[in-house]
Amino acid sequence: MSGTTLTPQPVICTERLVLRRPRLDDAQAIFEGYASRADVVRYLRWRPHESVEDTRQFLRFVGAAWDRGDEFSYAICLAQEDAPIGMIGIHPAGTRVVFGYVIGPSHWGQGYTAEALSVLVEWSLAQEGIWRAGAYCDIENPASGRVMEKAGMTYEGILKRWSVHPNVAQEPRDCLSYSKVR
Repeated sequence: MSGTTLTPQPVICTERLVLRRPRLDDAQAIFEGYASRADVVRYLRWRPHESVEDTRQFLRFVGAAWDRGDEFSYAICLAQEDAPIGMIGIHPAGTRVVFGYVIGPSHWGQGYTAEALSVLVEWSLAQEGIWRAGAYCDIENPASGRVMEKAGMTYEGILKRWSVHPNVAQEPRDCLSYSKVR
């Protein structure tokens, strides 16, 4: 599949947020804020982290993926603070990108995830060779669908048996699909 090589900015600022490359010293805040919480990762593709070392391992993985150009994960931080409250990832796939995100429950319902997603969707679609920015969520997670809509994405339909969410079931589950195209 032909596309482009993305070169993301290491830091992106919005009115209320700083999106930056995650660091190993973020592990404790990420572990405590959301990565260890079963209620937060319920509809994600990974299980809750059992230790801060699990989180460090994950941070090493996302750092290496960034360096290879496979995916670009950003720590979501409040503008006046350095501790991550969540994370958002860009997964390039030829002429499109796919997003995934998570945010700690103490920051749910405040529009931070939609703000982060919106700026990265717009940045992605401004890149030469990227024509589609998409994301999906478990069919039982409509709050995530609302985040995508607030970020300017349009609901496209149900992807049948699309993604395994191991905290819910071992079989692929139906997902709601959203995108924005240029």
